[in-house]
Amino acid sequence: MDFKLELVGVPVSDVDRAKAFYVDQVGFNEDMDQVVSDEIRFVQLTPPGSACSIAIGNGLSTMEPGSLQALQCVVADAQAARDELAGRGVEVSEVNVQPWGKFVYFADPDGNGWALQELPDWSAGAGGSGDWTEGSAASEAPSTA
Repeated sequence: MDFKLELVGVPVSDVDRAKAFYVDQVGFNEDMDQVVSDEIRFVQLTPPGSACSIAIGNGLSTMEPGSLQALQCVVADAQAARDELAGRGVEVSEVNVQPWGKFVYFADPDGNGWALQELPDWSAGAGGSGDWTEGSAASEAPSTA
């Protein structure tokens, strides 16, 4: 039996501000924005090329806004992804090179933390294209707050 992760709730304090960030700055696709009732609004957004979406809104979660950390997307080129996000006004880290991939970190306006990972050569079966070599790397993700 397959178990396919399709939706992750991301707790935000201001739905319109978060939607603008994810759609206009990060480049996610808007799939749905539905006001269900006075207490519930459901917004579904999908990263380009992803089979998994995020949900933001009102009345969807009891998590505190900004409390979700370590959301991760895989990208073909970490530097190109960093440059694109920075060009769209997203505060992003420099590329962080580790033996298990190249990473770029950013956070949404509430502080929910994201990583973009370029997979290394040896993980080609998992989607890595990895035509790169290791460089110097920090041992921890830089803060973007």
